[in-house]
Amino acid sequence: MKERILIAEDDAAIRTGVSDLLESEGYHVASAADGVAALEMYRDFDPDLVILDVMMPGMNGYDVCREIRTGDRVTPVIMLTAKGREVDKVVGLELGADDYMVKPFGMDELLARVRSALRRGALSRANRGRDAGHLSFGDVRVDFDRMTGCKGDAEFPLTPKEAALLRCLADNEGRVLSRADLLDEVWGIDCDVTTRTVDQHVVRLRQKIEDDPSRPRFLCTVHGAGYRFDRFGKGL
Repeated sequence: MKERILIAEDDAAIRTGVSDLLESEGYHVASAADGVAALEMYRDFDPDLVILDVMMPGMNGYDVCREIRTGDRVTPVIMLTAKGREVDKVVGLELGADDYMVKPFGMDELLARVRSALRRGALSRANRGRDAGHLSFGDVRVDFDRMTGCKGDAEFPLTPKEAALLRCLADNEGRVLSRADLLDEVWGIDCDVTTRTVDQHVVRLRQKIEDDPSRPRFLCTVHGAGYRFDRFGKGL
């Protein structure tokens, strides 16, 4: 069965070029020229992957991503934008986007990210109908199936990448994982994604699970080496 990919891009040349490329790779593609049409198409098309331009008429990509994530935390979302500012990337990732590409981008890189996102989306869907596991440490409880957690009585959401990153670290408890290891395990791509991406996700996880994110006890930095998970919160 062909994987379904929804592309929302108001630039006709980019929309057509990306659609043609993906169709030539055997994917079933639907496209929209604005955010409102994209959201309607998402509901009807049930895509395996969504590629969203940020700046679109009617409804921007951030708002479309936000709407998708209100009921779907599994389908991967890749955001496309001409903006390169750090804050724009952070906004997209905070809303639940899985990846972020700045125009202009190479088609080989896009295909690599599409394949990675589809692969990990398929794993998430496979786990959706069964218990995907829980993790407890300190006063934090994480449900990987629902991609939510609780710290004390306060519930917090996890994006797919945050959940995957935390699970990877927890599955390797006590072991130091380099940023390159985490990029390979969580993002699964070999292209222009920097180790800064890992650091950004670790920062956001710490804000959700640590008592004092500036002095982490569970997600520990091993300077010059990477990160280590410690469920006992020694922070050493």
